[in-house]
Amino acid sequence: MKLTEKELLEKFYFQMVLIRTFEERVQHLFLTEKMPGTIHSSIGQEAVAVGVINCLRSDDYLCGSHRGHGQYIIKGGAPREVMAELFGKTTGCSMGMGGSVHLSNAANNYLPGVGVVGAQIAIADGVGLSIQMRNTNQIVVSIFGDGATNTGYFHEAINLAAIWDLPVIFICENNFYAVSMPIKKTMRVGSIAERAKSYGIEGHIIDGNDVVEVWKMTQSCVEKARAGKGPTLLELQTYRHKGHSRFDPATYRPKNELESWLKKDPIPRLKKDLISKGYKKESDLDLLIKKAEKIVDEAVEFARSSPNPNPSNCQNFVFG
Repeated sequence: MKLTEKELLEKFYFQMVLIRTFEERVQHLFLTEKMPGTIHSSIGQEAVAVGVINCLRSDDYLCGSHRGHGQYIIKGGAPREVMAELFGKTTGCSMGMGGSVHLSNAANNYLPGVGVVGAQIAIADGVGLSIQMRNTNQIVVSIFGDGATNTGYFHEAINLAAIWDLPVIFICENNFYAVSMPIKKTMRVGSIAERAKSYGIEGHIIDGNDVVEVWKMTQSCVEKARAGKGPTLLELQTYRHKGHSRFDPATYRPKNELESWLKKDPIPRLKKDLISKGYKKESDLDLLIKKAEKIVDEAVEFARSSPNPNPSNCQNFVFG
């Protein structure tokens, strides 16, 4: 059923608020409770996951990034499955054995995360070739950071997808820093999207903090891929509000740069749009925030009360 603009914008707003609420709670929990591993927060980048994934069918595939909590949830996964995974519990989406980077959900075609930078770009080609050979009219989306665009996976995978016209959409979530290295110091071309020309495919730069613009452009790429017209590279320019991981204070970023990007926060931008168009009152949006908080509260309680893995099972999924 096609949604009205009002319904669509409300859906986008709630989903972004849910991701933000989840990520803020996780950030707090990692600093105050004994949670294993680490996390890579997507606070500030919510419009990418929401805008892109809402263009996909349930049977389309997603190769998510290491900032994948929100991507997993918008692809149809339950927040409590992610929370339990972060707590290392058996009820987690990877049975507590993967952690933040290794989320997976076969039922929703959310492919398992990998810890190798850029590997999901090459994996998407394999999925795309499978789709093409099976003639299923599905597509696969690969989301990765700007740092991954300087790996061999990026260049080889895009070249291969181009010459075989694979149904792949390459999404670069460009937050301008690969850990602490600014992107302007790692390439001579003016943009990541410009690199698409080298492989004979389309490349576009999008305001990654405008969820509607992200959604519209991704829709166009999805239609193209389903029609058998090959891949597209999208550079979604956004900004992470926190450091690279939970231990990173991000002191390498200029203060005025952070302040400038905070003014472009995707959630207040959409909130302003919803109110100015008369679709929602501020009190209505406050209720959506409370709804998101309740979902996250329940996810935390579920995770805390779930059982720990049995150490004797630690080698069950190790293959050599």
